Amino acid sequence: HVQLVESGGGSVQAGGSLTLSCVFSGDTYTSNYMSWFRQAPGKEREGVACIFGDTRLTYYKNSVKGRVTVSQDHAKNTMYLQMLSLKPEDTAMYYCAADIGAWNCEGGNWSIADFGYWGQGTQVTVS
Repeated sequence: HVQLVESGGGSVQAGGSLTLSCVFSGDTYTSNYMSWFRQAPGKEREGVACIFGDTRLTYYKNSVKGRVTVSQDHAKNTMYLQMLSLKPEDTAMYYCAADIGAWNCEGGNWSIADFGYWGQGTQVTVS
């Protein structure tokens, strides 16, 4: 079992930056793959970035590539999402997710179906 707790959301102006954090606890091996998703009002939850803990390899959706960086600090059991040059269309609830075998991350084609553990979300608003 894995517990995930996000933080770091807030309200920023367009062009600003935020860094989200996701602290994970429990069976950390189950968190072998971790991902950030986001869900805007009226839209489906979509993947943003994914990281494979063993190799630290990272994967990004095209909509955010070049503006976000996902990373992990294993000593702190924390995953981060650094977001730069934020746009109003980045406004959403951001969720972290974890699972042992989200291999679709490696094809850049992961979805909510690949992850079984979720945090409660942190709101990002860009105006």
